[in-house]
Amino acid sequence: MALFDELKLREVTLRNRIVVSPMCEYSSEDGFANDWHLVHLGSRAVGGAGLVITEACAVTPEGRISPSDLGIWKDAHVEPLARITRFLKQQGSHAGVQLAHSGRKGSTEVPWKGIAAVPPADGGWTPVAPSAIKFADTYADPVALDEAGIRSIVASFAAAAERAVHAGFRVIELHGAHGYLMHEFLSPISNKRTDSYGGSFENRTRIVREVVTAVRKVWPEKNPLFLRISATDWAEGGWDVEQSIALAEQVGPLGVDLIDCSTGGNLAKADIPVGPGYQVPFSEKIRARTGMRTGAVGMITSPTQAEQIVALGQADLVILAREMLRDPYWPLHAAAHFGVKASWPEQYLRAAPHGSTPREPVN
Repeated sequence: MALFDELKLREVTLRNRIVVSPMCEYSSEDGFANDWHLVHLGSRAVGGAGLVITEACAVTPEGRISPSDLGIWKDAHVEPLARITRFLKQQGSHAGVQLAHSGRKGSTEVPWKGIAAVPPADGGWTPVAPSAIKFADTYADPVALDEAGIRSIVASFAAAAERAVHAGFRVIELHGAHGYLMHEFLSPISNKRTDSYGGSFENRTRIVREVVTAVRKVWPEKNPLFLRISATDWAEGGWDVEQSIALAEQVGPLGVDLIDCSTGGNLAKADIPVGPGYQVPFSEKIRARTGMRTGAVGMITSPTQAEQIVALGQADLVILAREMLRDPYWPLHAAAHFGVKASWPEQYLRAAPHGSTPREPVN
């Protein structure tokens, strides 16, 4: 089965094509990983995913979505994250970290408290953006970054990547999707600048190229680098798939190994045709047009659906989010569904299908 084929990316070999998508848990204090993150991410590794990616890790305190987000902006964050990467490795999964800056969508409440801005007096901050345009009425007013501020954020991504090395991560994903800072620069809807970071496609994509270049300088050559994008804003005059293809062609030579193809998030209201696998065509098109490896996301739920995506060449990886929340052991159950022998933790072998083998740590 294609879903259970290995995939080599630089010197990292994933045991299958199943990835745990970054999913914000809103459960940190001052950006620190804790027992919740260990159990949440660790259980997905126990469940057999080839790659487990953390939720968005903010590269600056102001880069968080909420005050409860995970962070990697200071050295003290490294060891709690390293505790997690060591466990993932023991379970045969590679550890990935998503480096992120929320831009104008920062300083918000955790989702279960409702959509509202958190004022500075209550632990919030003034968010930054390419232009002083807020995301929606319930969000804070952002300030437009000057060029010194942009350079500082680019440097923060590089510093975060260095910490990711010390924490034991083998994959970095840069978050350029869902209406967060890099996506805000990419889209004409949120970027109204008239300097070298706005206007033309070349200018709007500049910060992404700068972040990729800065990160790749400090990120080991042997380790792969992913970029998550929203392949379309689902709005006329916004970011679209043709621009996404052109961006992929820019960043591939700079050291990006895979484009993680999501959509939307930069408009509070957009007409999105949500349905099973609705974002897969973007992954397929970018892969076909650029020759780059891609990941498919969005309402991928069944083993048969996931197998078809990989087998037909629509994506190299399936990146699962909500389905992994429902079933942390989805990869093991998918293997059983297809009759594929899978490695199981020794502690769980008594429940494994006949012929299953004990799991070995990854290198």
